[in-house]
Amino acid sequence: MSLEYINPADLPIPETYTQVVVGKGSKLVFISGQEPEDIHGKLVGHGDLAAQARQVYANLGRALAAAGAEPQHVARITVYVVNYERDRCLSIIEEARKTLFGNHKPADVVVGVAALSPGYLIEVDAIAVLD
Repeated sequence: MSLEYINPADLPIPETYTQVVVGKGSKLVFISGQEPEDIHGKLVGHGDLAAQARQVYANLGRALAAAGAEPQHVARITVYVVNYERDRCLSIIEEARKTLFGNHKPADVVVGVAALSPGYLIEVDAIAVLD
């Protein structure tokens, strides 16, 4: 598997993601939206975006491993955040994201939503590419 990372010269160079990721491989892995739940399906970190974000990325790592994938195989993620405000939320999300991805920078989009499940503040899905 290989991922080619492209930050076009005429677009801003992002700190925590890549503008364009080209995946070359023979196996695609689609990970459903991971929620801030423990193994028993109980919400972790009620009202705490940072705690929920850490749980979501930990769950995403577990889901990837179950498919034989690793964080560096991820080409794209979508982050859904309740009542998203860039100044208030982005640094919290990025800190949690780095716990899974480190310096790996898949393409991403952050989507502000009105609501998820009651009490849930964040959900993340992913697409990975493997050989």
